[in-house]
This record gives sequence, C-alpha cells and structure tokens, in this order.
Amino acid sequence: MSEAKTLSVTQLLRRIKNVVEIEVGEVWVEGEVSNLKKQASGHWYFTLKDDHAQIQCAMFGARKRSGHEALQDGAKVRVFAETTIYEARGSLQIIVMRAEAAGLGDLQAKFEALKRQLNAEGLFAAERKKAIPRFPRRIGIVTSETGAVLQDIQQVIARRAPWVRLYLLPVRVQGRGAEREIAAAIAAFSDPDRYDLPTCDVLIVGRGGGSLEDLWCFNEEIVARAIARCPIPVISAVGHEIDFTIADFVADLRAPTPSAAAELAVPDSAELANRLQLLHRRIKQNTAARLQQWHYQLDAMRRGALQRRGERLLREPVMRLDNIRDRLQRAIEHQWQQRMQRMEQLQTAHRTLHPRLILQRRETGLDELRRRLQGSIQQALLDQEKHLRHLEVMLRTLGPESSLQRGYSITFDEKGNIIRSAKDVREGMNLITRLADGSVRSIATDQKNDSVD
Repeated sequence: MSEAKTLSVTQLLRRIKNVVEIEVGEVWVEGEVSNLKKQASGHWYFTLKDDHAQIQCAMFGARKRSGHEALQDGAKVRVFAETTIYEARGSLQIIVMRAEAAGLGDLQAKFEALKRQLNAEGLFAAERKKAIPRFPRRIGIVTSETGAVLQDIQQVIARRAPWVRLYLLPVRVQGRGAEREIAAAIAAFSDPDRYDLPTCDVLIVGRGGGSLEDLWCFNEEIVARAIARCPIPVISAVGHEIDFTIADFVADLRAPTPSAAAELAVPDSAELANRLQLLHRRIKQNTAARLQQWHYQLDAMRRGALQRRGERLLREPVMRLDNIRDRLQRAIEHQWQQRMQRMEQLQTAHRTLHPRLILQRRETGLDELRRRLQGSIQQALLDQEKHLRHLEVMLRTLGPESSLQRGYSITFDEKGNIIRSAKDVREGMNLITRLADGSVRSIATDQKNDSVD
C-alpha cells in the first residue's frame, strides 16, 4: 500500500483558497460594520457581522471605491466583494469592491418603479410643463424654515429682484410624514383663496443636499401628484447638481441647487438696467443715423435739378421732417423718463418693505391698541365701582340693618335659626336677640313672656 501524499500548510490553504474563490466567488453581503481601520496607505480594514457570525473585510484604495462613505462603525451596509483566503494568517476574508447603505437597493428599485409609472401617465411630458413667468412679483416657497436653503433663496432674490415678495409655508423636508406636509403646502398655494394666501406667480419646492434616504420624501407619489396638479409653475430645487428626485421630473423646471432656483425664478435688476441703457443708446444712434441720411438726401436734391426751386418745394417736407424729429426725440425722452420713474418706484417700494419700517409700523399699531385697551379697562373699572356703590346703598336700605336702626330686633335660637313664631319657642330655650347696638342673651320661661337672663 502506497504512502498517502502529505501536503504542506501552504498547499492546503491554496487548495481551500481555490475552492472558495471558484465556488463562492463574488457575492453581495449585508451586515454591520465594526472595528473600521483606515490605513495611511489608503486601504481600509473592518469586520462585517450579524447576530451570529462575523467576517474580516478589506477594501484596497477605499476612497476610490464606490460607496466608501457608507462605511462607518455601527452602520448597516451591503458590500459587493470577492471571497478569498488570507494565506499568511490562514483566515477567510472578503475583498470589498463596492459598498452601499443597507436598503439602498430597495429604495432605488422603488424609485425606478415610480418613475416608470408616472412617466407612463405623462407627468414628465414636456408639453404639460408651464413656462416660468419672466417678471414674477410673488414667489411661494415650500421648504424648512430653519435650513440654509431659505436664507440662500432670500439673499439671491434680494440681490437680483428686491421688488419680489416671498411667502414661505414651512415644512419638514426629511423623515416620516414629511412628504404629506410638502404635498399639503403645495396644495395650499394651489388654492390660495381657500387657505387665505396670496396668489403667487412661481413656486419653489426644495431642500439642501443629502443621501438618498434624506431626499426620499421628494420621491414619494403624493408629492409628485401635488406638483402635477399645481396650477402655478413649480421649480424643483432638491439637493445638489448630482441629485435627481421624482419631484425634479414632474416640476416645470429643475434647478441644480436652491440658489440656482432663485436665479432662474427672477431676472437680474442690474442686467435689466444695463439692457435698458443699451436700448436707449441704440434708439438714439439709429435715429441720428436716419436723420443724417435724410440730411444727405436733402443736400443732394439741393445740388441737383432742384437747386434753384428746390428750397421752395422742400420747405414743407423739411418742416414736417423737423416736426417728426422733434416728436421722436420727445417720445424717446418721455419713454426714458417713464423707465427711470418706474425704476425709482420699484426702489421706493423696496425701501418701504424694509423690516425696520415694518416693525416701526407694527409698534405704532401696538401702542395704539395698548392705549385703547388701557382706556377700556379704566372705564370698565369705573362702571363696576359705580355699580358696586349702588348695590351697597340698596343693601343698606333694604337689608336688616335698616330695620334694626328703626327699633326692631331679630331673635335667634342657640343654633342661629331665626325665631319666626312663638310656637317655635320652648320653655328653657336659650335665645339671642340682636339689636342695633348689640345682642342680648335670654332664656325662654313662657311662650307669651320672655325674661332677660
């Protein structure tokens, strides 16, 4: 019988490694990250575990790998990895090539399913999208009142179009139930009379950047349908340039950032002023060129066949030409003055809307209300005091005190009950007789005659 072949440790481990790499190969694994170590070389090492087991993991050149930001101690992740054996230690491990937060694949599948459904219904169609008005005067905003998004929009609008008024309906933009708040706010702007809101020309719906889970409320069907039903042009400004949500596809216009949404919603006042000046210069130049051309033509006619009698024939056309030139010049100046007056009106309106002036007007109104309230309180106190004095006089007049003053008396038994009849008195009963200036105690000896104690 031949002697069995003996394997070295290295040979054994390599056989096991070949079996693992061929039979198991590349797999998706889900678990919790622990003991994450980030080496200076750029390679990351960690343990992936569940309730019953754990396995060592390595990600080479981690920062260049997709989803590396999801790897945090305690995070639930899904990793796409290659199973292998680390021969130096003889331990099983996986080489991670890609990572993502656990549940991300389910969310992505849900996103794609809803996207296909709404696209089939025509909610993404270009022909149903409404044009953004060029010069809006009121803009509605649906976002959080505490985030940086609102400040960014306000700063851009104040810089580009200070005459535009903003109206905010604050909502939560993350977490369970946030999608219902967003949809309700859009519905309120859609029916302003019912909710006592101003009619807006444009609606901006958005929030700052975040993960797919953070932005998920803008991927809900209730928000998409609320945007589709909104009669006001809607600009979607969710996340950063690389983030796309269902709301972006349904909205009439998608902005890469909230600041960009504000820039797309309003024109630039400085650019408008420059363009107005450019048009004014062009009109003046064109008018001067036309007048110069007509002067050349007149000079040519004077030097030609009409040299002798031309002046007489052209007197009336020249007068009409001068009249037209004057009218045109006045029209240009009048239009320019109107444009400048309009610009001054917008600047004045903007100044009147300054928060300091609004607060001053409200403080004046509060002072007036405070004065009227104090007057009403003082008058009410005087009326109550007068009424109380009247009741006091009546009490003194109609009460028992007035009878006692006139010589009458009131007799009580020892329990304080009023004696109203001689039949209520028994021999030996203790009696108290109240007079105007005091009380007298007595004992009843007879029902007809009382004696003083």
